[in-house]
Amino acid sequence: MKPDRNSPSEKPMAASKKPALDAEQILDAIDDSPEVTIYRDLQWEGSFKDYMAMVLEDPAIIRNAHQRMYDLILQHGSSEYVHQKETMVNYKFFSDPFNNGHEAVFGIERALMQLVAHFKSAAYHFGTEKRVLLLHGPVGSAKSTIVRLLKRGLEQYSRSKEGRMYSFGWKVKDEVTGQDVIWSPMNEEPLKLIPVGPRKKLMQQINERSKLPYKLNVEGDLDPLSRKLMAELLAKYSGDWRKVIDNHVVIRRIMISEKDRVGIGTFQPKDEKNQDATELTGDVNYRKIAFYGVDSDPRAFNFDGEFNVANRGLIEFIEVLKLDVAFLYDLLGASQEHSIKPKKFPQTDIDEVIIGHTNAPEYRKLQSNELMEAFRDRTVKIDVPYNTVLDNEVRIYKKDFTPERVNKHIAPHTIEIAAMWAVLTRLEEPKRGGISLLQKLKLYNGKSVPGMTEDNIREMRAEATSEGMEGISPRYIQDKISNAIVNHQGSDTVNPFMVLNELETGLTHHSLISSEQVRKFYRELLGVVRQEYEEIAKNEVQRAISADEDAIGRLCSNYIDHVKAYTQRERVRNKYTGQLEEADERMMRSIEEKIDISDSRKDDFRREIMNYIGALALEGRTFDYRTNERLHRALELKLFEDQKDSIKLTSLVSNVVDKETQAKIDVVKQRLIEKYGYNETSATDLLNFVASIFARGDTKE
Repeated sequence: MKPDRNSPSEKPMAASKKPALDAEQILDAIDDSPEVTIYRDLQWEGSFKDYMAMVLEDPAIIRNAHQRMYDLILQHGSSEYVHQKETMVNYKFFSDPFNNGHEAVFGIERALMQLVAHFKSAAYHFGTEKRVLLLHGPVGSAKSTIVRLLKRGLEQYSRSKEGRMYSFGWKVKDEVTGQDVIWSPMNEEPLKLIPVGPRKKLMQQINERSKLPYKLNVEGDLDPLSRKLMAELLAKYSGDWRKVIDNHVVIRRIMISEKDRVGIGTFQPKDEKNQDATELTGDVNYRKIAFYGVDSDPRAFNFDGEFNVANRGLIEFIEVLKLDVAFLYDLLGASQEHSIKPKKFPQTDIDEVIIGHTNAPEYRKLQSNELMEAFRDRTVKIDVPYNTVLDNEVRIYKKDFTPERVNKHIAPHTIEIAAMWAVLTRLEEPKRGGISLLQKLKLYNGKSVPGMTEDNIREMRAEATSEGMEGISPRYIQDKISNAIVNHQGSDTVNPFMVLNELETGLTHHSLISSEQVRKFYRELLGVVRQEYEEIAKNEVQRAISADEDAIGRLCSNYIDHVKAYTQRERVRNKYTGQLEEADERMMRSIEEKIDISDSRKDDFRREIMNYIGALALEGRTFDYRTNERLHRALELKLFEDQKDSIKLTSLVSNVVDKETQAKIDVVKQRLIEKYGYNETSATDLLNFVASIFARGDTKE
C-alpha cells in the first residue's frame, strides 16, 4: 500500500525542499550589484538638461584641470609634523595608494609641499595656472615617479563620484564613418556650449551658491570641429540655440586614461630631423580631405596631438629642455594663453596641467641661453633632490628588497649601510669646524651631536644650497644590491660586505662619474661607511650580550639622577639606605669615559645632558636615551663591560672554544636571531667579524 501524499509523515520532507531558482531574480540581483552599478554610472549618457541639473547640484563637476589636481591630492589626506623646528606636511597621495606603495616617494617633503602649493595657487587663479611646472633634479630623484603618481591619480579620480567629469557629442551622422554621434575630439566641457555672455552670468550664480573654496570658471571657446557643427546647426534652426541643444547634443561621462589617450598626453624629444609640431597639435587626415575637399575643414583634421588628448587633464614633457626651440614656443602659448595653434586652424583653447622634468646640465644650458628668457619667465621650477635623510633612503630600498621578493635573507644593516653611503655622497662638507660628514648625516637623521642644536642644523641646511642635487642615484644602489643577491648564489644570506664590495667595484665603470677625483672621494666614503659598520657590528654584539633594555634604562635613570644632583649642587637619596649622599662621581665617570669624555669636559657634557632634557620638557616631550647617540652608546658599553667577562668572543678566532664558552656564544647567537633579525649564517658571520675586531685589540677597556 502506497503512503498517502498528504499524510503527516510526508509533510516535513516537502518542507525541506529548496525553492526553485528563478532566472529573472538572479539577473535582477546581478544588475543591482555594486560592480554593475559602478559600470553603469561610468557609461552614463544623458541630455544637456540632465547635465545642467547635475552641475547645479554638484558644481565641482566643472572644475578645471588644476583644481581637480589639487583636490585629488587633498582627497587622500595629509598630516603635519615638526622636524628640527620646521613644520612639514606629509601628503599621503605620494605614498602611492594605487599600487600598495610600490612607487611611494620618501624624504622629499619640501619639494612635494612646493608642488602642492603650486596646484593650490593655480586652483585659486593666482597666476601659476599660466606657468609650466618644471621638476628639476638629478637622475633617479623621483621626478618621473611623481608624474606617474599624478597620472594614476587622475585616472582613478575620474572614476570616482568626487572626480566625475563629462563631455558631449553631436547627434549628427558622420558622413565618412557612418557613426550617429560625433564626439567632441578634445573632450570639451559641456558648459562651453553656452555662449560667453550667458555662461558668465551662470558661473556667477553657481559661485554664489558653491561651497568650494575657490571660484569656478569655464573659460575658452569650443574646439574647431564643435564650433563648425554649432554654426551649421544654428543656421539650420535660424539661430534657435535651445533647439540645437535639445535635438543634437548628448552628454556622456568620460574617464581619464593614459592608455586610451584621454586626458593624459606624454611627449618625449626625438631626433631633431624626425620631430614635427603636429605631434603636439594634431595633423590633417588626408583620407578625409578627399571627401570634404579642403584641408582646412575641421572634419578632415585629427585632433590627436599630445596637447589635444591631454585637454582637461595633464601633459608630461620628458626631458623638456631637450625640445627644439619651435616646440618650446608652442609650450609658451599653451601655458600663458591656454591655447594652441593647430595647422591651418585658429587658436584652440585648452585646459590642462603642463608639467616637464629635466636634469641639472640641461637646466644650466637654459640659464646661459639668453634667447630662452621668455621660457624661464613662464616656468615654475621645483627642485627634486635626492634624499638626505638616512631613514627615508632606507625605506626606498626596503620596499624593493623584501624577503618575499628576493627569496634570500638580507642581514640586518645591509640596506642601511648602502643607503648611508648613498646619502654621504649627496651631502656638502659642513662649514662648521669639528663636524664630520658622517656626523652631519646623523644630525639630519634626528640624532644628536654634542654642541649642535636644531637651529644649527637648520643653518647647515640653509648654507648647503645644492645639497642633494648631486651624488649617487638610488638606481645605482638598487642595481648593486641586486648584484650582491645574484652573485652569491651559494649563500642563503646577503651581508653588508657583499654589498659594499659591489658598490666599490661598480665605481670603476660608473657612467655618470667623469672625474677621477670624485671617484676617489666616493671610495674614501666607502671606507668611512665600513668603519661605521664596525662600530654598528660591535654595538650589535654588545647589545646581544647585555640584551637587557630594562637594565640600560635603570642605569640611565641612575646616571641622570646623579648628574642632576651634581649640576644643581644637590644630594641624592640612596634608595637602599634612605640616606642623602653626594652624587656618585665614580659611577658617572665610569660611563662618561666610555665615550672619551675627559675629566676637564665632564661638567660641559653633564650640563649639555640637563639642558637637552630641559628643552624637551618645555616642548612637552620626554627624554629617551636612545635619541642621544653618545649617551646611549656609553650606557651600552658600561653594561657590556660589566657582563663581558662572562663570555670570551676572541676564542672564536683561535677556534679553541671550550664547552661552557660555546654554550654562552650560542645563547648570544640565539638572541641575535630572535631579537635582532639575523639568521644562523648572518649571526655566525657577525660574531666572527666582531671577534676578529676584539682580537685586534680594538675594543675599549
